[in-house]
Amino acid sequence: MGRLDNKIAIITGAAGGQGKVEARLFAQQGARVIATDLNEALLTTAVAEINAELGVDAVIGIKHNIALESDWVDVVAKAHELFGRIDILINNAAIPGKTRDEVWDVDTEETSRILNVNILGSMLGIKAVMPGMKANGRGSIVNISSAAGLVGGISGGSVAYSATKGALRAITKEVALGVARSGVRVNTVYPGLIKTPIMEAFSQEVTDAVLAKIPAGFAADPIEIAYGVLYLASDESRFVTGTDLIIDGGYTAQ
Repeated sequence: MGRLDNKIAIITGAAGGQGKVEARLFAQQGARVIATDLNEALLTTAVAEINAELGVDAVIGIKHNIALESDWVDVVAKAHELFGRIDILINNAAIPGKTRDEVWDVDTEETSRILNVNILGSMLGIKAVMPGMKANGRGSIVNISSAAGLVGGISGGSVAYSATKGALRAITKEVALGVARSGVRVNTVYPGLIKTPIMEAFSQEVTDAVLAKIPAGFAADPIEIAYGVLYLASDESRFVTGTDLIIDGGYTAQ
């Protein structure tokens, strides 16, 4: 038996990096996964690869701009058409800022784009799935934040990116309190430095500086974060809501 048998999950930002690893793991654990991403070509490749590995069509890909409410309406409608419900939402999709966008030199256009995707996109996802989850009396929403939302010095200096990740903490706690009696749980995961395209956008100097401050001494593989997300998505965490799961090799313990 899998830890997510008979669960229906939406995972955003699933064309690569952390989201793709989560989609594969959830499918391995018995879930039917709706994987979404704005990069349709990359998403199609990722979905085909995962389904070929598993030998079943457990993952379905849908092109999706999370900053558009109409796209969320379409994704949720498709999930209900195919499976009748949504049990899990993983708000994984996000975009980074420029390396070092000091607040006194902020690019207004870029900052607005980051806020719209990273904050509004997650809120729209919660809004879209919540009616169905409340009607079913159960559901798990996991917002993927970052250690950059808790402390400075780990985002490569992007104030806008760090601000969005800090905002997810407040969103999680407010929503979790509001829906706790309905059976819907909302939690946040805070990855530290992980080997994803966002890390690859850092300069070697920035990467080395962050690595030097990680007590564990290494950057995580995405699967090491995905197992934490899996726990919060599963019924194993039935009594866990409104909480923070920090997976950062000890960075924020200092």
